[in-house]
Amino acid sequence: MKDLEFKRHRRLRRTDSMRALVKETHLRKEDLIYPIFVLEGEGIKNPVASMPGVHQVSLDNLSEEMNELEDLGVRSVIVFGVPSEKDEVGTQAYQQEGIVQRSIRHIKEAHPSLTVVADTCLCQYTDHGHCGVVRNGEIINDESLELITKTAVSQAEAGADVIAPSNMMDGFVAAIRQGLDDAGYSDIPIMSYAVKYASAFYGPFRDAAHSSPQFGDRRAYQMDPANRREAIREAQSDVEEGADFLIVKPALSYLDVMREVKDRFHLPLVAYNVSGEYSMIKAAAANGWVNEQEIVMEKLTSMKRAGADLIITYFAKDAARYIDQQ
Repeated sequence: MKDLEFKRHRRLRRTDSMRALVKETHLRKEDLIYPIFVLEGEGIKNPVASMPGVHQVSLDNLSEEMNELEDLGVRSVIVFGVPSEKDEVGTQAYQQEGIVQRSIRHIKEAHPSLTVVADTCLCQYTDHGHCGVVRNGEIINDESLELITKTAVSQAEAGADVIAPSNMMDGFVAAIRQGLDDAGYSDIPIMSYAVKYASAFYGPFRDAAHSSPQFGDRRAYQMDPANRREAIREAQSDVEEGADFLIVKPALSYLDVMREVKDRFHLPLVAYNVSGEYSMIKAAAANGWVNEQEIVMEKLTSMKRAGADLIITYFAKDAARYIDQQ
């Protein structure tokens, strides 16, 4: 064997301290954004059956959630509203006293150190469940932009730190940027759902947000999972229109897309670790089929390795605890 030449890569794997010394990818608590579902009423903390550990909470229970996040060291949330009333144009999405607007004010007053991201869409607020204006069964792009811009401005007025539009209408970043600037909110950044696929991984979220479409699907505006080059075109448009962050959603099945977006554009990249990805792990762990802690950390690390700077994840609380144990 003495004449055999080969590389000894294992030298850097021998001990825990050595492995920590050469670790290339790091997951931090500051990287995590926790989604929260707020609904009308009082004294409510409804477990979401398809998402173990996730709840819909009423406004009076928000502080309990925010206190827990602050204690864990998670510093950012994204707020989704579950309104008590819906109509064909999603009026409650852009009302000053809408559930998201009241939630934002509540969080910023009681927990000013938290960064509050407002999900900016219409689907939870429309009686048809689509992300824009519907006429004769078709989602109308430009009229939808007017409503989504009104929603973004109302959320900024309520105190949102970041606006995150998710409806995938053409020109939504340009319209919102102009609307925010005209309303005096030129310092509020846009976290665009730049690359959002029409995915089967969204099912549990629609249970939590009560946002399932009442007819058809969203393939006319969300992206075909088979397409990669289209993702680059979408991201390029949003960069040119003034986006400050880019989201790729879902994350796990689109790590290749995430890597390419990261390599091409120099904005903070956000992975959305979506509800279906969460629920599958929770179900497998509940049955003893996987080690939940190990698989969660491996999965979130894969998103960071693929280029994500930030991760929106329902595992944020769990991951914060796991990071403390490292």
